[in-house]
Amino acid sequence: MRVGFNPNKDKVLQQSEFFHQVIVPVYIPNQQDYFRDSVKILKLCLESLFKTSHSYTYFSIVNNGSCAEVSDYLVKLKQENKIHELIETTAVGKLNAIFFFFSGHQYSLVTVTDADVLFTNTWQEASYEVFKKFPRAGAVSPLPSAKSYNIFTSNIFAENFFSKSLKFTSVKDSHSLIMFAKSIGNEEFYNSCHLSEYLTIEKAGLKAVVGASHFVCTYRGEIFWDRKLNFSKYSLGGDSEHIFLDKAVVKKGLWRLAVEENFVYHMGNTEECWMRTLVNEQALNNIKHPISFMLEKMPTNNPIIQGVSFILSKLLTKKKFKVATLRYKGLDRESSKIY
Repeated sequence: MRVGFNPNKDKVLQQSEFFHQVIVPVYIPNQQDYFRDSVKILKLCLESLFKTSHSYTYFSIVNNGSCAEVSDYLVKLKQENKIHELIETTAVGKLNAIFFFFSGHQYSLVTVTDADVLFTNTWQEASYEVFKKFPRAGAVSPLPSAKSYNIFTSNIFAENFFSKSLKFTSVKDSHSLIMFAKSIGNEEFYNSCHLSEYLTIEKAGLKAVVGASHFVCTYRGEIFWDRKLNFSKYSLGGDSEHIFLDKAVVKKGLWRLAVEENFVYHMGNTEECWMRTLVNEQALNNIKHPISFMLEKMPTNNPIIQGVSFILSKLLTKKKFKVATLRYKGLDRESSKIY
């Protein structure tokens, strides 16, 4: 029997002081073979994230069927109020784990990151600058990738094909690209042309690299507010991230971009000495005063641009057209053939 009146009934929720959510799916089923160093990597990842993120950041962790040591570690972080939200699941896959947090929240910005990313100072501020200068930015990666220029970016080409602001410029930090290639076990991932030039777009004195990485990326939260959450059949990889993350940005008529310089490192599954050294060097970001950042209203989707984008996406798969486009945007003849 119910006695009295529930004081929370019909009560409007208070507006959260947080505006940036970071989602980290964690899957470490054991500590053997491939996962031998994964607990150490996870701790480096979260420690660097806590140190370099401002105090208006909401940390959401989903433990996706990890082993007991990982579960105990994450529970301890929750008890210490270092993370705000912890969900325990079975091994439902990376994207399905992320879906848990797309419902029930409406943060302006949402960063989705793998659990083997090392964050450095001002990674958020650098991303915010891109969102500020480029109102059509829907996804911004804190690490540039020269090879992402033609992955779900045809709408950028459609709007800026004849603009001088879209062109190849010199890579600011080629060493970071080399380190990323090593971290994925493929030192030939970038060729000499990739390490020399990448495709950028410039506005109001700020350059952004065209394309965004998957392993860590910040999205306009609004992209996910009004969409039906689906189910991914993949535990990892497949076409899941393209369908549920990349296309979600493009369908809104928004751009996928990256910062010019490197603000995160991909650690992979093996601990190296430089990682702990770099984490220790990061300054504690404990901003308490309000941050002067607000996203502009999301631009409307232009159906004409969408149509041109579709045509360009098909044409850019044709080698002759792609080579001609790369030359038009500043690459020399030989580089455009192998880029």
